[in-house]
Amino acid sequence: MRHHVDKRKLNRTTSHRKAMLANMATSLVLHDRIETTLPKAKELRRVADRLVTLGKKQTLHARRKALSMIKDKNAVHKLFAEIAGRFEGRNGGYTRIYKLGFRHGDDAPMAVIEYLQKDEEKSEKTEKKTVKTKAKAKAEKAVKKTSKPAKKASSKKTTTKKSTAKKTTTKKKTTEKKTKKS
Repeated sequence: MRHHVDKRKLNRTTSHRKAMLANMATSLVLHDRIETTLPKAKELRRVADRLVTLGKKQTLHARRKALSMIKDKNAVHKLFAEIAGRFEGRNGGYTRIYKLGFRHGDDAPMAVIEYLQKDEEKSEKTEKKTVKTKAKAKAEKAVKKTSKPAKKASSKKTTTKKSTAKKTTTKKKTTEKKTKKS
């Protein structure tokens, strides 16, 4: 049973896993998007989101914690200067994972992990969508008011037709069996 099992081991020792995730996090910060296997991307998401949370704090202690995780001063500077500013009003969910299919050779599931873009672009799109959905809802209400509800008696008639059709098919089967025996 997997009770309280927190993370993926990825078939690596602890030191190898930590170093690999630190290198992947550095690459993600510097390039905003990397391609890797799906389990590694899912595990990297945890590290990347924690780094953004540290970047949003903008304290010396947070900067030193980030340096202890990714070990690259340029990446930490970009994290605190650019990436953390993108997610100022957002609480969590800073990354997105796209599934790409399977890798040739070993058939491993591949994925792209990336940091989301600014919230301003997203908020404009969501405002347009909410206006459209409100208009659709009003149109549906108007249609419901003008149309009358269907009668329930019609549904009973169809059920009786179905039951009589079943009876006739069973009679045909029994007569076919009798003719085959003789």
